[in-house]
Amino acid sequence: MPFADDLNRFAALSARLTGFDGVALEATGLTEAYRAVAVEELGAKRYARLLRELRGPDDAVDGELREAARAVTYLWYTGSWPGPPPIVVSPRAYAEALVWKAAGLKAPATDPGGYGSWGEAHDGSGSGNGIGGSGR
Repeated sequence: MPFADDLNRFAALSARLTGFDGVALEATGLTEAYRAVAVEELGAKRYARLLRELRGPDDAVDGELREAARAVTYLWYTGSWPGPPPIVVSPRAYAEALVWKAAGLKAPATDPGGYGSWGEAHDGSGSGNGIGGSGR
């Protein structure tokens, strides 16, 4: 299968597993990196089977395929591959992890405000996360 087709299928599968649309996943800039991690960690045969057989997060699949789907979902949400110990893809993967986007937050220690900026009062004019209150 051509690389572009494989990458598109991985992105579509990732969107179904994570609940984020393809535009949001592409905006992370990590689709190619995550595809490479998935191929390496799952192995080419299991990876191809995952793309071929899993159509959505609720599909009835065997345990091996279910674990592969969970691992890909974990990768997108945390920026690391699960395992003892987890494999951190990169600092950028941590910062772009979907867990922060789902919570409407920036990853700790990645905001340009620098160390301790979370303790400073803000005027509320920034984009924020839509949650009101002083934070204290």
